[in-house]
Amino acid sequence: MTANGSCLCGEVRFEIEGDFESFLLCHCKYCQKDTGSAHASNLFSTTARLSWVSGEPLVKVFELPSTRHARSFCSNCGSALPGMQMDGELLVVPAGSLDGDLSIEPNAHIFVASKANWEEGLEYLPRFDGLPASPTAGPGR
Repeated sequence: MTANGSCLCGEVRFEIEGDFESFLLCHCKYCQKDTGSAHASNLFSTTARLSWVSGEPLVKVFELPSTRHARSFCSNCGSALPGMQMDGELLVVPAGSLDGDLSIEPNAHIFVASKANWEEGLEYLPRFDGLPASPTAGPGR
């Protein structure tokens, strides 16, 4: 399998050659902080190869001291990018950084004991194909 991806500003582009072994939704507090969301959505591979097509000098890595948590990102726009972790043994690819559709679906939620307290019942919220008429509108307003 070959997958292509990029950052939000388009300066960094990459290619992944190989298969992903898992697609995990991580609810740990570190992933909440570095995504600003309820969870990170990451693909993992011990065999796939990452190649930078353009913008590699813009890729920065932050490693949280005394943890195994690391985050690769574009220094221009801040978008999450793929990176090698666990001493180069594990490729971690943010699912949203890929440009095409995925052939793999998430196979587990992890660190659910740390999930955000506002994450319950999200499947019951109204759904819109775009921005609602009033982004501040909601029940009781």
